[in-house]
Amino acid sequence: MWRYFLRRLGFLLLTLVVTSIIIFLVTRWLPGDVARVILGREAGEAAVAQVREELGLDDPLPVQYVDWVRGFVVGEWGLSYSTRTEILPLVTQRLRNSLMLAVVTLVLAVPLAVGLGVLAGLNEDRWVDSLISVASLSVVGLPEFVTGLILIQVFAFGFGLFPATSLISPDAGFFEALPSLILPAVTAMLVLLAYIARLVRSGVIEELKQPYVRTAALKGLPYRTVVVRHVLRNALLPAVTVLAISIGWLVSGLIVVENVFNYPGMGRLFIFAVDRRDLPLIQALTMVTVLIFAFANLLADMAYALLNPQIRLGE
Repeated sequence: MWRYFLRRLGFLLLTLVVTSIIIFLVTRWLPGDVARVILGREAGEAAVAQVREELGLDDPLPVQYVDWVRGFVVGEWGLSYSTRTEILPLVTQRLRNSLMLAVVTLVLAVPLAVGLGVLAGLNEDRWVDSLISVASLSVVGLPEFVTGLILIQVFAFGFGLFPATSLISPDAGFFEALPSLILPAVTAMLVLLAYIARLVRSGVIEELKQPYVRTAALKGLPYRTVVVRHVLRNALLPAVTVLAISIGWLVSGLIVVENVFNYPGMGRLFIFAVDRRDLPLIQALTMVTVLIFAFANLLADMAYALLNPQIRLGE
């Protein structure tokens, strides 16, 4: 197991190095002059040249890359070009907000999606299966902003159960912010629900047809034990990958949801940085996102190995 973990960890580190090079080159090749963006179109050439020198933009690309990676590793992320504030606390605050929203979304989505998927798989081609499939696909087909606006209209303006806007204070704790997280979390949950439920359903149906299920039943094992200990364990494997990818999306990709609910997360900060061509902020946000995706996939690999010992034994 340790050999498998170390091999996956080495692959993760290699991925991070390659990705960092790509991020650096892409941001450097973006059209426009950063110094002129900072100073404005009317700035003189001398002032632009001075800002470029101060920012190190005239240094060779390898030097700029090494300086950026070193600063990122030691926590010296520099100043935002657009706000002139420290990038690290700004990104940390938004990351904290996005993680809170992601946790609430996963807590709501995973049990419901797995439960519906198992229920549909155990009742293949029956009315329960058809009802779950039609309902989940109908919901996921709605754009996120439509779902969000409906939830605001019904639960915020109609019943007054939750706030219509999810703008929270920077120092708000999890339980203090929880009422503001419910509606955006439900909106994101509905996007994940159908995908995960369909994967679990397909896995359950496939596993129920395996010979070991019939053998276990002939040995007299209770049907519930067969489903929980054997069928569900193998049926969850495809859903693990989707969940790993979804973690990265929940943390940095909820741009539409965050805008609908005015939530201060990573997605809105990313749009802010791109609009103002804030290269240090773009690079920091992108690297944080890549780190989240990488570690989420590492956790998925470990979950695979725990659910299916053949994966780690076959190394």
